[in-house]
Amino acid sequence: MNKRLLRDLGLEIWLPIVLVVVWWFASASSTSFYFPPLSKIMESFAADWLDPTQAFDNLLPSLALLGMGYGLALVSGVVIGTLFGLVTPLEEAARPVLEFLRAIPGVALLPVFIVLFGIDQPMKVLLIAFGSFWPVFLNTVDGVRGIEPLLLDVAGVFRLGRARRLFSIILPGASPQIFAGARTALAISLIIMVVAETVGGSGGVGYFLLDAQRNFRVQSMWGAIIALGILGYLLNIAFRIIERLVLRWHRLQQARLESNS
Repeated sequence: MNKRLLRDLGLEIWLPIVLVVVWWFASASSTSFYFPPLSKIMESFAADWLDPTQAFDNLLPSLALLGMGYGLALVSGVVIGTLFGLVTPLEEAARPVLEFLRAIPGVALLPVFIVLFGIDQPMKVLLIAFGSFWPVFLNTVDGVRGIEPLLLDVAGVFRLGRARRLFSIILPGASPQIFAGARTALAISLIIMVVAETVGGSGGVGYFLLDAQRNFRVQSMWGAIIALGILGYLLNIAFRIIERLVLRWHRLQQARLESNS
């Protein structure tokens, strides 16, 4: 098991290490104001993001905003997606409106959200939730629709109530697709978070990035971009851990089916 973990870790990090080494040596002699050496960028990165006080001041507002917006998208996407998946006429009636809304990028609605909700935190939370809602919603609808009809027939034979049928059969059966949508939504919410923080904010990674760009602190700007990449990577690792724990039964079931076949 340890050898497998080491092998997977090696396969995952070898390319980033090679790219960083190439970037380090390729930029070592750079005199460009806009593309400074990686060594200078890492000095700014260490000062801005490895100092605990500085890092918390920049990261905590972003993580709070991301958590609220992404959490709202997850809850609403699963609840509404389950409803639309179970009630086909409702989904068919609302399909034109849904197709219209999901075709609009969340960041494109930033001016509209500012007019409707102002520039404070509620606007940013709602903008993140709107943009990251669609992958969760659509995957939930498909997951609920894809439940094996035989399972529902067996539930009817045993006279399982609607609530028990929902939480024992429908949601567990749809959970692999729900998690697939949630993973996509996480990346979208991170992008919208950065854009939202550039408006009327005084903290967060997005505001720090914009402030560095406006004041020509190019090294700090590049450092913030690296910090965003690391944040996205760590969030993805956390998501994968949660997914493995929750869907452990699904992997065991798939392995059992493969062994039987």
